[in-house]
Amino acid sequence: MILFYRIFTTLLYPILFLFTYSRLICKKEDPFRYKEKLLVSQFNVVKKNALKLIWFHAASLGEFKSIIPIINELNKNTQNLKFLITTTTLSSGNLAKIELKNFKNAEHRYLPYDVPFLMNKFLDLWRPDKIFLVDSEIWPNLIIKAKKLNIPIALINARLTSKSFKRWMLFPDIAKKIFGMFDLYICSSNETKKLLETLELKKIYFKGNIKFINQTDKREIRNINENILPKKRFWFAASTHKEEEIFCLKTHLKIKEIYKDIVTIIAPRHVNRAKKIVSLSQKYNLNVQLLEKDKKISDGKEIIVINHFGVLQNYYKFAKSVFIGKSVIKKLKNDGGQNPLEAAKLKCKIYHGPYVYNFEEVYKILEANNISKMIENYDELSNNLIKDLENPVKQKNQNSFSINNLAEKTLADTMKLVKNFIHNDVI
Repeated sequence: MILFYRIFTTLLYPILFLFTYSRLICKKEDPFRYKEKLLVSQFNVVKKNALKLIWFHAASLGEFKSIIPIINELNKNTQNLKFLITTTTLSSGNLAKIELKNFKNAEHRYLPYDVPFLMNKFLDLWRPDKIFLVDSEIWPNLIIKAKKLNIPIALINARLTSKSFKRWMLFPDIAKKIFGMFDLYICSSNETKKLLETLELKKIYFKGNIKFINQTDKREIRNINENILPKKRFWFAASTHKEEEIFCLKTHLKIKEIYKDIVTIIAPRHVNRAKKIVSLSQKYNLNVQLLEKDKKISDGKEIIVINHFGVLQNYYKFAKSVFIGKSVIKKLKNDGGQNPLEAAKLKCKIYHGPYVYNFEEVYKILEANNISKMIENYDELSNNLIKDLENPVKQKNQNSFSINNLAEKTLADTMKLVKNFIHNDVI
């Protein structure tokens, strides 16, 4: 079956050009760097010289954010490291441009498709000393080539659900071979740890979910509207997907029956959809503003649509109540949920729909600490928000400190394993 996968991905290569160009047209790819995924000539390799090269592959936004504290910690005590960070999504690539400016020893690239000759060349040219794949990024051609080159691989924040495990176990020999090539597992949950242990693997640890350790310094968050927001009665809808904006606008109209001054701020998961949300708001006869970067919220606007990237925490800082998207669309029930941890650390009351498959365990912890609550429909959301907004001033949420304490412990315990792995110490 591995041979079949390698042949299939090779034959798939021409089709990947069409796939990528279609995503480019839909503005889901970087218009200047998309060829990094397709062409060896675009790999833009930087020689590591005498430094030890550590490669982290974090597919999307949440995974990328989760490894930044780890790189920070590694840089505190070690001077001879260089980092290669790869991602696959446009949003994570855009954030990397911002975040990696803080590091003189880190390079960002888009990960090539898992086609044998692409991955072989990528590894031959970069030759990392250690590889960390984040979450569920298990790419057979990458893993096989790394093992041929004797490059140790760790799966950090490993996430394996019972559903995905059953799919792997349709081919048990393949599963044992691929998973057996990892030298270290740092799991995101006890469930994942137990599932991996059934494969009789070694060096499997659970130290907490590293997405909890994303460090947020409230003092460093700047917002051009920071003098305006505390004076508004508003709620924030973050990372919304198509269909969820109607849900939010209906929620707004229901709240408006009680509070005429209510302001709803919407930050779509993909900002290229912002103008469509403006048009939708106008169909509901709502006074809407498309908020561009470095622009202030205008007086008299009741719907604010964010049209720039990477600013969620700018609004979490001031929002008392937040709805987090990709959670009420039933067709996404097996791929639902966006990361709520940034909002939790900034002491927001979080609401979400029933479809949070990707963050079920995180939400269980937040719910247990009275930080999040599931809602079924916009009536339920609006009723909760009406109660929250009786006093629109954001209150201190003492429960968030338990999240920060958990984050500190997770970071400390995870770093012991990471450092030992990098420096070849016995784990």
